[in-house]
Amino acid sequence: MADAYIIDACRTPRGIGKAGKGALAHLHPQVLAATVLSAIAQRNNLNTAEVDDIIWGTSSQRGAQGADMGRMAALDAGYDVKASGVTLDRFCGSGITSVALAAAQVMSGMEDLVVAGGTEMMSYTASTADPDNPPMMDAGNLRLRAKHPQSQQGVCADAIATLEGIDREAVDQLAFVSQQRAARAMEEGRFSRSLVPVYNLDGTLALDREEFPRPGTTMETLGALKTVFNNFMDIPVDAEGNTYGTMVTSKYPQLAGKINHVHHAGNSSGVVDGAAALLLASPEYVKKSGLAPRARIVATANMGDCPTLMLNAPVPAARKVLAKAGLTKDDIDVYEINEAFSVVAEKFIRDLNLDREKVNINGGAMALGHPIGATGSVLIGTALDELERSGGRYGLVTMCAAGGMAPAIIIERI
Repeated sequence: MADAYIIDACRTPRGIGKAGKGALAHLHPQVLAATVLSAIAQRNNLNTAEVDDIIWGTSSQRGAQGADMGRMAALDAGYDVKASGVTLDRFCGSGITSVALAAAQVMSGMEDLVVAGGTEMMSYTASTADPDNPPMMDAGNLRLRAKHPQSQQGVCADAIATLEGIDREAVDQLAFVSQQRAARAMEEGRFSRSLVPVYNLDGTLALDREEFPRPGTTMETLGALKTVFNNFMDIPVDAEGNTYGTMVTSKYPQLAGKINHVHHAGNSSGVVDGAAALLLASPEYVKKSGLAPRARIVATANMGDCPTLMLNAPVPAARKVLAKAGLTKDDIDVYEINEAFSVVAEKFIRDLNLDREKVNINGGAMALGHPIGATGSVLIGTALDELERSGGRYGLVTMCAAGGMAPAIIIERI
């Protein structure tokens, strides 16, 4: 198979994902996607008529985030009408999957120039949520619920922490480190190559910096925060008396009355708005166009795990993609594991026995936020920027996704 080269990566800053509070929250979701699509085209002097496809990740495809954002945002960005587009949903893993599918199209020889990425406006999706039908708990499919009960993610995070013996101090310590590393990265301009500003429709600046981080965070301020997901345990989810808590304990009865709640707003991923895009090309297109590759896709993989615990697939996904690449964990210079909740990253580090100095070097979602469908694409760009800054060779990116899944990808710096 041919190589799939990463030519470029860019992203918006992440805005606070609350209506009326975030700097991006008043914009249409397609504006964020069009911002990065326009930037990736302009930065690389693309003839957009030669773009074979735009493969886009968006998790909550309702309302303004529906209607195939990949295609609509490309039109909004001024792409030639010949550039097609498709939008997919693998929950939090959508932004890795969009890049993996783009790479597969290029490596198979079916396409030569593909843009991949994702968008999520969490300030908007909160307004479209159906409180009577929580995600993954569709009351219309009780048969699936009986087979695979799926709870609220924070409850799952606390359940995993309990099963693994990971305490409050450990998850708070990782959150503190995430804030410190993000602050250092911003101060040193480590995100500057990928970051593109977002403008209002009247041309004024909307946001050109990360809006979510709290660099003044300390272990003391984290320790003062009250846990959140203990308050979810007894929330009813159907007329049969099931709750978020029983969705877990029905499958793991040893946890009944014994879940140690350790997660709170400070050690969980931030709710933000954002978008990211990557440009992938074949060797033939690179030779014809003169584009300079920054990296190549080495391997991709997908893995499923227990849907009830939901968040445990990143470790087996990492092992799978390493095996596909013929690499060991020590060959990887940069790991990006999405900090959906602190326990996800902590378990990942412990299970793989990783050097913590290689993991989320510039902070993670606890500090910077997690725009669901975009995060995977953001992290691939972050890993690439860090490989170039540090001179490393290989980067591995993975993340948990609802339904008990995890996509993973390995890139090699050129």
